[in-house]
Amino acid sequence: MPPLSPDDGPPQGGASHEHGVRAGGRAAVTPAVAGGGGWRAHLRLLRPHQWLKNGFVFIGLLFGHAWSDPAKLGQALAAFAAFCLLASAVYVMNDLIDREQDRRHPKKKNRPLAAGTVGVGAAQVLAGACLVGGGAIAWLWAGSAPWIFLAYVLLNVGYSLGLKHVVILDVFIIAAGFMLRILAGTLGLGIPPSQWLLLCGLMLTLFLGFAKRRAELDALGEDGAGHRRVLEHYTAPMLDQFIGIAAAGTVISYALYTVSAETVALHGTRALIATVPFVLYGMLRYLWKLHARGGGGDPAQELLRDPHLLAATAGWLLLVLMLLGGLKLQ
Repeated sequence: MPPLSPDDGPPQGGASHEHGVRAGGRAAVTPAVAGGGGWRAHLRLLRPHQWLKNGFVFIGLLFGHAWSDPAKLGQALAAFAAFCLLASAVYVMNDLIDREQDRRHPKKKNRPLAAGTVGVGAAQVLAGACLVGGGAIAWLWAGSAPWIFLAYVLLNVGYSLGLKHVVILDVFIIAAGFMLRILAGTLGLGIPPSQWLLLCGLMLTLFLGFAKRRAELDALGEDGAGHRRVLEHYTAPMLDQFIGIAAAGTVISYALYTVSAETVALHGTRALIATVPFVLYGMLRYLWKLHARGGGGDPAQELLRDPHLLAATAGWLLLVLMLLGGLKLQ
């Protein structure tokens, strides 16, 4: 950020606030503290609530009937841990790159690097440690496809260094990160992935990605491009169409998976179609949160904080487990 001119400073004889105040009452964006935020600030920098997204690696265990295989279960847990560390390394790297821009964002200004509660040097060490630790786990214990984890890191490096500014491609890259998690939990564990489930996963993650952009556009308004450059290329009607296509694709592809001949033969039941209402309710609830409550900006937080989304997810998971375990519906 360029230095303030003399006209930007406080009035003569007046004192600035703790964070500094520009003329006209607009808050300056320099951090109040240079490091020293303690372990809680360092933990926040890793964004542990986002580790929930790494649960996609367990899809293969669930639908591949491999949850009772100790070796595959151990590999899936290792893949989950590796993605947690690698994702945190990516988050820290992204915050390092965007820290000046984040200081002008109404919410991101409170992130540890933007707020100055974690220093740049400490953040670099933390990112390096997560990268090395995640890479070691992926190579040694997380299945037979360590290239998936390397592809994840390279994909996110490209995203952070500029691909996040390319309209539509930015969301497809986010979706690709989720697809790599699914592949790590299927191909990486020797479990053939269902083509329908891969398509459903793609459509779901595109839905969440475009919903995130819609939420950012609503929250930031006309100043959106100043905080995230790619938003200048999106409009609300355009994103609503993208979200509608992805939402319909998610529900339809999942419904087709539940009744496909391959699924019936693998699981020995035609009753998985009964789980579709949970998926549909969850999608519609998320859309309601997006349009009526200003939500949708952080899928992990939405799931953890909204009792309806939690109930729909828990109901879906419980019914799937019961049906795959042999429950017969008349």
